[in-house]
Amino acid sequence: MEHKDLMNLFVDELKDLYSAESQLIKALPKMAKAATSDDLRAGFEHHLDQTKEHARRIEEICAELGEKPTGKKCGGMEGLIGEGKEMMDEFEGDLLDAALISAAQRVEHYEIAAYGTVRTYAELLNQDRAVELLEETLEEEKETDQKLTELAATINVEAVNAEGSEDEELPVANKPKSKAARA
Repeated sequence: MEHKDLMNLFVDELKDLYSAESQLIKALPKMAKAATSDDLRAGFEHHLDQTKEHARRIEEICAELGEKPTGKKCGGMEGLIGEGKEMMDEFEGDLLDAALISAAQRVEHYEIAAYGTVRTYAELLNQDRAVELLEETLEEEKETDQKLTELAATINVEAVNAEGSEDEELPVANKPKSKAARA
């Protein structure tokens, strides 16, 4: 009985993730268009391709389970995308790029948590192919978050510099630390 209940939860969470990915497929082109940084735009475009693959993987898992991935709306992703839209209306230039990174990282952290959870469910349910596909997606979400962090190191400094003089630099205490300095 418990095993069946976990399977129902697993399928429900997969449907939620499918909705989340479907919403992102619609939102990422808008984020890419709004970005002023070529690197950030390219990152969003690359992640759009990955997101389409994430949705396809969920479709594959659901097909193997004899389920349809549709039928649920992910309210969490809807809210995160809504916040991102607000930022696109409120900011411009380098500051907009910094805001887009903030919004995108919130999305990535949400997805990292969700994919980690469903991967664990798949492990407990002995769904080996699902574990493999979910782990692949989870790693891609983590890589995207890391790339956003790396872009932020430059874009956030540009946003601060755009507020003041172009010749001003951040005080040393506020400069992002290198990986070696953080260790």
